[in-house]
Amino acid sequence: MLYRVTVKNSKNSNGVRLERGMSVDVVTNSMSNPVTTNGGQPVADAFMRIYGIDIRQAGALNMAYLDVKQIG
Repeated sequence: MLYRVTVKNSKNSNGVRLERGMSVDVVTNSMSNPVTTNGGQPVADAFMRIYGIDIRQAGALNMAYLDVKQIG
């Protein structure tokens, strides 16, 4: 399954800056939300790979800050 994970609101925390609208595409083998599955590791990896930021360090690896849409 292919999911697009998008930051809902800008946030600056622990030296990590997230901007509203930043998004990553995540491929998973399961049909469940990639943010809540496996501790969100695929999402954290994607943000690190694309933006070079640690979304976990920013405290934003949860559904309060991220919007998840299935796109494939």
